[in-house]
Formats: sequence, structure tokens, C-alpha cells
Amino acid sequence: MQLNQVTKRFGAELILSDIKLEVQKNDRIAIVGRNGAGKSTLLKMMAGEISHDSGNIFKPKETTIGYLAQNTGLQSDKSIFEEMEQVFAGLKKLEAELRDMEAKMADPVLLNDQQKYEQLLSDYDKRQVNFKTSGGYQYEADIKAVLNGLNFSDKDWATPISTLSGGQKTRLALGKLLLSAPDVLILDEPTNHLDIDTLAWLEGYLQNYSGAVVIVSHDRYFLDKIVNTVYEIAFQSSKKYHGNYSDYLQKKEAEFELEMKRYEKQQAEIKRMEDFIQKNIVRATTSKRAQSRRKQLEKMDKLYKPKEDSQSAKFSFEVAKKSGNDVLKLRNLAFQYEEQGPSLFHDLNLDLSRGDSVALVGPNGVGKTTLLKTILGQLQVSSGDIKLGTNVEIGYYDQEQTILNPKKTVLQELWDEYPLTNEKDIRTVLGNFLFSGEDVLKPVSALSGGEKARLSLAKLMMQKANFLVLDEPTNHLDLDSKEVLEAALVDYPGTLLFVSHDRYFINKIATQVVEMQPDETRMFLGDYDYYAAKKQEEYELKKLEEQDRNEQSKNKEEPQAKDTFSQDKAAKRENRRRNRRIAEIESEIEAIEAKLEENDTALCDPEVFQDHEQTLAITEDNHQLNEKLEQLMEEWEELHED
Repeated sequence: MQLNQVTKRFGAELILSDIKLEVQKNDRIAIVGRNGAGKSTLLKMMAGEISHDSGNIFKPKETTIGYLAQNTGLQSDKSIFEEMEQVFAGLKKLEAELRDMEAKMADPVLLNDQQKYEQLLSDYDKRQVNFKTSGGYQYEADIKAVLNGLNFSDKDWATPISTLSGGQKTRLALGKLLLSAPDVLILDEPTNHLDIDTLAWLEGYLQNYSGAVVIVSHDRYFLDKIVNTVYEIAFQSSKKYHGNYSDYLQKKEAEFELEMKRYEKQQAEIKRMEDFIQKNIVRATTSKRAQSRRKQLEKMDKLYKPKEDSQSAKFSFEVAKKSGNDVLKLRNLAFQYEEQGPSLFHDLNLDLSRGDSVALVGPNGVGKTTLLKTILGQLQVSSGDIKLGTNVEIGYYDQEQTILNPKKTVLQELWDEYPLTNEKDIRTVLGNFLFSGEDVLKPVSALSGGEKARLSLAKLMMQKANFLVLDEPTNHLDLDSKEVLEAALVDYPGTLLFVSHDRYFINKIATQVVEMQPDETRMFLGDYDYYAAKKQEEYELKKLEEQDRNEQSKNKEEPQAKDTFSQDKAAKRENRRRNRRIAEIESEIEAIEAKLEENDTALCDPEVFQDHEQTLAITEDNHQLNEKLEQLMEEWEELHED
């Protein structure tokens, strides 16, 4: 597909102008830009959903296009599996014809007519080959793989689609589109309503997809994994960058800096020439030179100052007062919606200290938002204890924006919370969150998802709480607003507990990751990449252990195997055990060295080294850490010698 100088208006408003874009087979393209830049409009034009005003869109007739709009839900009275089978209606019809032909082959009357029988065999062979090459023996396995990948277990497949939630219907719409396998797959925010495991599956699926993929997404981790080309939509036009999303950011920044330097250099040259002309134009001896400079200045191709895309939100989170060192303790927490019903989670334990930044991850429906609401006291736990530390003040960000009053204006929503603050100061805060002029008089009910998110963040910032509990804070935010939020939270001096499916955001913010599963909750000391690496390591160890068990079982079944074979296997197992232990030791050493470095930095802090008790505690901690480090190094050397 090729777009050349495509323009689109809505009434008198120019949305897109001079758009140039090319889609080659196997391309992985991201369309990026601010909210309202026209990204979804561009996708709709490419999909043929809406027309363009001028320019050309070229597409070969045989090219098939699949389009998934934002929050599109599948509407059907069929069951999940039956609806997915509709994609393969042609193959099912061909399969029925083959079964019918097989029945005719067994007809004794036809067996006596050699010519008709041979003709039937010939037709059957052709159709069977067509059925096989079209994936006739594979389509049921493909349906099952996609449904499992999108987190629909086999016990759900008979469920009528009409009874599902909006998020589940959106996932099914995506699944049906993937199964149809068009030449160009156009996806507008496909990562909405997907948990982290499902996102990882979708990444793998799209990486191996045989056609081209064009995506609009606010999930930067997802874009980094998938795309090799980025088109930026800004100031109604498009610009192409090669590479993934992180490459695009670096190139864009370098490009802007270079253009700004060229502009500033030319401006300095223009000023120098103007000063020379002004000083010398009236002197008889230098007038000709001044006139010559004036002509040069008039002929000069003047550079425009590089434009930055529209204004970014500006904010930071502060705390009114410091909390105690212990912020939150959860002990043996359990929750169930019905008294006799199953537990959503149980035996959950968690400790948060001042300055921690903890990401809560896990599959949809495991109870992450419910846990946050129990900490806030909005829901009552079935059993267990929740203890908040000294001077802890909680600020809460609700992904559903239920804390906003739809009947109020933007200005009232913030001012009513802080009536003693001057209107000018309230308007300044709102201006920092991109609400300016008449925008502050808009009713909350008329705001977009992104605007409501910014207003909720403005309220949260004004609160100056020392413990922020955030439920999906990056939902509805454009890429630029996400980066501003990240910068504000990185510098936040309080404690953070947040739920997020945004792996890029988790990597930037989290110092610990808590994984909630139906049967257990586990903590990982690191960012998302560390968590993912540990999970992969555990998976590989589990596979090795299974392999070991299978080998042991096989050896028991074959007692005639030679002793040398058994010894060899035992040696390999022991070697694998040693290698696993070496990896564990290296990980522990790395953690200890990081802690020692952190302690040494703390000892250089005047507030710490002037506090005798704190200095003594850190020194004692260093002594214990060094002893442990020595033991680990000795064990590491012994294992390497073995």
C-alpha cells in the first residue's frame, strides 16, 4: 500500500495534510503522535473506512486488509469457538464436500461405473490437496492457539459471546482478525484490555506474522519489541524514521538539536550582518560594503525556528510531611466477595518501606485493584491485617476516574477540594496540566479519557501525599504525557504502590515487582526486565528438572542400561546443579555489592554520618554483608574448581 500527498478535513478543520506513507510486505510500522494528531483517522483511511479529500492511496486489488478499531467489541449470539470458526467457513464447506464425496465412493452403484468412479477420485484428490494447502487440517489448532494466547481457556469456548464483558469482546475481535490473516493488519490500540502475559503472547504472534502490520499504540515496550519503522504524525504531516520506538526518540531528539543549532547559528550571523549594516551604511568609506551585506542578507535562505509539537504537561509530586520508615504491612490477607464463595486471594503478605516503588503485576481478574481498595479501606478484607505506618498519608489514582464529579467544571473539581487556594494558583496548576483559558470551564462529563486522567493527576499532585497508590496511571495518556508522569514519579520522595500493564513504565519506576497469582504472591527485587528474566530462568530450570525426572524414569524402565551411562547422566545432572548454583551465587554477589555501594553512599550523607546510631547500624550491616560476600566467593571458587 502507498499513500501519496493524502489530505483529510473535517468541515473547515484540516486534520491531515501531505501524508506520505508506504507499506511493504513484512513491514512492522508504528504510527505515533499526540492525542488528536489524526492517527486513528489515518488508519481508517488506510482501511477504507472513511474517504480522503485529496491525494492518492494505491493498493493492489488482491491485497487484503484487516482493521481493528479502538475498543471494538465482537457482537454475536454464537459461542466463542463457533464465532472463531466463521473465519474458516470456506474450509468447513470444503471439508463437508470431501465427507460427501467419501460417502459416494462407498456407494456400490458407483463402483460399477469405472469412468464416473475415476472422475470422482480425481476431483477428490484435487479438493483434498486444496484443503490441505489452505490449512484445512490446521485451522482448529490455530483457533485453539489464538484463544489460549488471548487468555480464553478451553472451558470458556462454549460461552455465548453476548454474555461476555466489553474487554473480553475486544480481545475476541482481535483474535478473529488475527485468524483471518490479512496481507495488511491495521491495529488501533490493540493492547487495551490485555494483561502482561497476553501482551507477551501477542508480541510473539505479531513478530512471526506473515503479512505487514501497522499499529497505533501507547505501549512503548510493545512498540520496541514489534516495529522496525515509525511514522510520526505532527503538524498535520508525516515523517518517517527507521528503527523501533526508542530509536525514533533518539533520532528525533538529535534531529531537533541539530536544527536548533543551525537556526541559532544563522540568527547570530544575521544579527552580526545587521549590526554591520547599521553602523556602516551612512559612512561614505564603508557604505558600499554595507550595501553589499544588505543584498547578501536579502538573498539569504532564512531558516525557520524548529517547531516543537504542542505543549507538554508539567508537574511534580511533593510530600507535605515525611512518613515513618515502615509504610505498610499486610499479613495473611484474604478476600472473598461472598461469605461462602472462593477467595480472590489469600495468605497475602507484603511490606513496604519509605521510598519503595512497588509494581503489582499479574493476570486480569487475580485481584490487583481489589487489593488496592482493601488498603484504602474501600473494601473489607475477609481475614488478615493491614497496618499503615506513622504519618502515612495516602493519595489514590483510580483508573475508572470515579473520584471525579461529572456535574462540576474542571475549575470547580480542583478548587472545591482546595477552597483556600487562590483562583489564580488553581488556574496555574490546571495550566500545567494543559487546561487553559475556556478549557477550565468545561464540564467534567465532556472531557476525554486523557483529559480526565490529567485532571485526576492534578488533584493527586495538590494532595502532597507521602504514599501514592496508583491503579493503571498510564491508561488514556499519550506517549508524551506518560514520559512526563514517569519523570515526576522518578523524583517523587515518597512511597509508591501501583498496578500497571505498561512494562516500559514499570521498568522506569519500579524498584520491586510483586507478582499476584491465584495461589501465591511473590516479590522480585528489580524492575520489569529483571522480573521477566527471573521468570524465564525459573521456566528453564523447571524444564531441566522435568528432563531429569524423565531420564531417571527411563533409566528405571531400562535396568539393562550400562553403569557408565547412568554415571554419565548423574555427572551431567550434577554439572547442571553446579551451574545453577553458580548463577544463583553471582546474582547474590551482585545484590550484595549493590547494597554495599548504597550503604557507602549513605555514609557520605551529612544527615547520616552525624547520626551516631544510624552510622553504627550501616557499619554493622556492611560488616555482615562483607562476611556473606566472602563466604559466597569461597563457594563460587570451589564450584568453578569442580
